[in-house]
Amino acid sequence: MFNWFQNFLAIRGYAPHGYCLLWQPELIWTHVVSDAVIAAAYFSIPFVLLRLVRLRQDIEFGWMLGLFATFILACGTTHLLSIATMWIPAYGWEALVKAVTAVASIATALLLVPLLPKLVAIPSPSALRQANEALVREAREREKTAEMLRQAQKMEAIGQLTGGIAHDFNNLLGIVIGNLDRSRRKGSGTPEGRLALDNAIEGAERAARLTDQLLAFARKQPLRPEPTGINDIVTGMAALLRQTAGPLVQTEIDLQPGIPAVIVDRNLMENAILNLTINARDAMAQGGVLTIKTSYLAPTDEVKLCVSDTGAGMAPDVLQRATEPFFTTKAVGHGSGLGLSQVVGTIEQHGGRVEIESRPGEGTTIHMFLPASQAGGTAT
Repeated sequence: MFNWFQNFLAIRGYAPHGYCLLWQPELIWTHVVSDAVIAAAYFSIPFVLLRLVRLRQDIEFGWMLGLFATFILACGTTHLLSIATMWIPAYGWEALVKAVTAVASIATALLLVPLLPKLVAIPSPSALRQANEALVREAREREKTAEMLRQAQKMEAIGQLTGGIAHDFNNLLGIVIGNLDRSRRKGSGTPEGRLALDNAIEGAERAARLTDQLLAFARKQPLRPEPTGINDIVTGMAALLRQTAGPLVQTEIDLQPGIPAVIVDRNLMENAILNLTINARDAMAQGGVLTIKTSYLAPTDEVKLCVSDTGAGMAPDVLQRATEPFFTTKAVGHGSGLGLSQVVGTIEQHGGRVEIESRPGEGTTIHMFLPASQAGGTAT
């Protein structure tokens, strides 16, 4: 066997390849230079693949790159032997290298076919960018959700504390107001004493209204809901709202007729609308337009009440905190910061929701959505 192999590799009197080309220099050197360039290119590829595998050891198909490098080296060697056989008839060695190349090429092809689905599944750079952008968006959404959860927990804690304090304080105010009113009815010896009693009762009543706002924010205020036309509430308050808005503000009321009734506590709803009117008036110190509008949203079976103004509006950072209790942009002594939080508490206590739309210099619109009454009543 060894003798046969040695005989296979021996020259055995064959003529060199240059003899077939009649030793013409232009043909010989064209073949030599071309094969040399091709061999150099083939030999450079495995070094690049080897460096790639070393730099990226996480590549799943590193072994496939090694097999491909072997195939490339064998191809480059065949071109070197093509140069040698121009002058040396080493056809046995050339045949051996070609056989090795054939085996390597077949193995590479056979192993590459099953890998094709996995190679196709490798994401492209654009797909990776899209995946990265999706991860960034998801991270932002999670951060936003976490912030909303922290805000909700804070609001719940404040609501529980506020509700407990306001409830007890309201009971004490009831005793104070009752005794002050009793003293006033019995009369006081001097006008100054009667004036002092009147001022004390007025202050106690203002404190009682404040505790009502606190209870509405905490959603612990007892409700007396009944089917009520939202148009009836606004119509009944029209004169009061215009008086509250003041002479510099043009009050427009746009009521859609025939909309369904809502089940609400009328007093709480009137207080919420009045609070929004006061906020709108304060936002339009130089005058403007206050619009109160009602409508019915058939797809969601909701009654919508909008209170909008053409005032200063709110910046995004202010809008984000607008419904927080005790947050206000007004000067000290000119606002408790409970107006919007009371409105939100009242609407949500009735199963509704509130959306606020505001832009600096363009005014503010408060959208209040309340579920329509299933009793079938309609507003006038």
